[in-house]
Order: sequence, then C-alpha cells, then structure tokens
Amino acid sequence: MTARIAIAFLALAAAASAGPASYFREIRPLLRANCAGCHKPGKMKGGLDVTTHASLLRGGESGALRPGHGAAAELFKQISGAEPEMPKDSEPLTAAEVALIKRWIDEGAKDDTPSDPGVAHRLAAPPVYKSAPSVAALAWSPDGATLAVAAWHEVVLRSGDGATLLGRLVGDSPRVEALAFSPDGKQLAVAGGAPSEFGEVQVWDLAERKLVRSIKASTDCFFGVSWSPDGQRLAVGCADKLVRAFDAATGRETMRCDNHLDWVFATAWSRDGTRLVSASRDKAIKLIDPATGHLVDDIAQPREPLLCIARHPTEDMVAFGSDNGQIRLHKIAPRGGRLAEGDNKEESTVREFERLPGPAHALAFSPDGALLAATGARGETRIWKTADGKRVAQIPGTGALYALAFTRDGSRIATAGADGQIRLFEATTGKAAGEFAPVPLDTADNQ
Repeated sequence: MTARIAIAFLALAAAASAGPASYFREIRPLLRANCAGCHKPGKMKGGLDVTTHASLLRGGESGALRPGHGAAAELFKQISGAEPEMPKDSEPLTAAEVALIKRWIDEGAKDDTPSDPGVAHRLAAPPVYKSAPSVAALAWSPDGATLAVAAWHEVVLRSGDGATLLGRLVGDSPRVEALAFSPDGKQLAVAGGAPSEFGEVQVWDLAERKLVRSIKASTDCFFGVSWSPDGQRLAVGCADKLVRAFDAATGRETMRCDNHLDWVFATAWSRDGTRLVSASRDKAIKLIDPATGHLVDDIAQPREPLLCIARHPTEDMVAFGSDNGQIRLHKIAPRGGRLAEGDNKEESTVREFERLPGPAHALAFSPDGALLAATGARGETRIWKTADGKRVAQIPGTGALYALAFTRDGSRIATAGADGQIRLFEATTGKAAGEFAPVPLDTADNQ
C-alpha cells in the first residue's frame, strides 16, 4: 500500500468516525504528505508553513486560519472545489480528506500533539526482520571491542569481530543516519530522526545499555554527529540547513550556525575543539567557531555538493567527498590571515584523490591516519595512502554502499549499504575476509 493510499484510507475512516478529528494523527500526516514540500521552513510559498500547528494557524499571506470557520478558511478554499488550486502539480485531495480538514477546523482546529514528538514512532519491542535493513552507519568503539551498526529504529551492537550480538539500542528515530563513540568509549551518540517531523540525537550509556538522553529539535533528520575532543559537546548537521551543537550532559543547545544554504550532512571538530567543520549539499565546507556559531571562513572553494567528511585522526586535516565522486584533503585552517585578497583560494589543499565512479557516501581514515578509504553509490571501495594518494586496494561493487570503518588495528575495513550485509576486507589488499548480517533475522516461514 502506498503512503498516498494509506492516508486516504485514514481520512475515510476519520470522516466516518463520531469522535473529533485529530490534528496529530490525521491532519498533520495529511498536510505533510501533500503540502509540506512547498510550505515548510526555508520554502514557504505564499508565506505558509504547514509543518507545525502554530505555523498552520498563523497562516500565510492570505491571512490566518480561524478555528471554527472551516468553510471560510483559505486553506479549505485552496484544496476544495471542482479544480482546486492545491496541491500544486499533484493529485487533488480526495473528498474525504477535504471533509476531514474542514471538520477539524470547524471543531476548533485543536492541537493534540503529545509533548514528546517521538511518541508516535515509539516501538513496544525491538524490530523483527525478515531481511537485513539498509545500513547507513558503522563505528568501532575506541578499544575495538564493540561494533555499532545502524538499523531501522535501532543500533545493533556486536562484538569487535562481528561474531556475537551484544545488544540492541532501540530508540524513537525510525531513521538512524550517523553513529559516534565518545572519546572515552563509554557512550554512543546516535543521530537521525523522522523525516519531516523531528531530528534526534540519542546518547546511550554502553555499560548499562541505557538511553541517558534524547535531544529532539528541528523538523527533519540530523546527520553527521561528532563529539568534541573533550567529550562535552555534540555537533550535528541538519536538513534545515543549520549546524547545531549540544551539551552532551544536559542536551542544551549551545550553538547554531546558519551559514549553509542546503542540507548539512557532516561535522567534524578540530583536534583542540576550538573549530568545527561542516559539509553541505550547497557545495561549501565551513569552518565555524563553536563558541559563538560564527563563520570563520570557507576551507575550500565550492565546487560540487558535498556528502561526507572524515577528520584525520592525528592532524588537523579533513577529507571530503562529493556527489560526483571527487575526494579531496584540506587543512582545517581559515584562509584569512594566510592569503591576501585575490590570492589562490586553494592554499588549504593537501591533495586530490582519484574520483570514485559515482557519488561518494562515506570516508574513513585508518586509526593511524596512514590510509584513507572511500565508497559510494556504485558500491566500489578504494583505499589510498594518505601521504601521496597512491591506491593500495580497489574492492569491486556489491550495490550501493553508505558506510565504512576501519578496525581498531587498521588491518581490515568493513563496508555496508543497501543490502544490509557487513563485509570485511584486508585493508592493504582488498581481499575478502568475511561477511555477515548484523541484525537477527526471523527465518520462520509465514506462508
């Protein structure tokens, strides 16, 4: 059943029910599915934002929505009639959906959103899988004893060799986009959220397998979570174009930077924690003062939309990959003070690596920084010497890959992606060294 059909059935059931219409369960999903693409923060056509109850009631350039007056509401006028104006360039809402929205307005347009936006997605038990879900992120703990794997609604913890299931960390976010162990290895930060609903950073105590903090903000997913070197702050990139930092102990937002023009997919801290790097689909890689959120400078000249970054483990350098497969290595340093006006803006460049045959989705340095690996949409993984860019291994594709990580001793590398399998390879030869599904699979025949 498609999302569109499912929402239509929901609307029909709601229209036939005797109870009041629910904003949270019925109106909100309907508007997000059909209207939020053009009426959301950052793209408010007609000045209208339908992503929250408050912004919906404020209305747009045509006036506010008045509870109790459904037929007079501009929203109702736009979606009703023989040839409705909205949704633009899409199928009109069904008669039942239009009636549901009018009834909700007539009944007072009340907000029944729960205080915790994650409650609608909360699971009563860990997911049951018939097949392995796509993997968006991998991370080994600092001591190499634990491998964390992103799954659906959870993070699966396995022994360092992948052989043993150690635990399942189930949270509110359906999408898990990024993982990062704290510098001391005692906590795991998980970034993700629910698309068009909320972004979330979860902080887990690994010894107790306990969620100690859920930080929810924004109206879309978080990406590229990273810990400050002292383990006190967490940075994330956001689909709302912002870079945010939070106090890891309290969840309080300590910084936001609004200098990007598109989704921000990755963050990384300088080794002393005084600078923060972010990479965005707007082609920019920014250097930010995390104490204030002010832009220090662009690290490199914008060229292509950026999808991933990795910070060198022992030096203030960052590698970044783009949607055309280009991999570059730059110093984490501002151009100002090193270059006069009009000078070459690529002075921070260390080197370029050969281009991947498709968008680059993930980068990783070996623990000693001697090797850099990249993988992406075409499934091919390449490993180079960081010092001179010479390729040391090329691993053929197995479908789209989204994550990779070196083992703690640097001898092997793990890749994962669309097919949900974790594959291990020798880092300096590319020779296959193992394969497994990270999640427990239900193999019972239900037919």
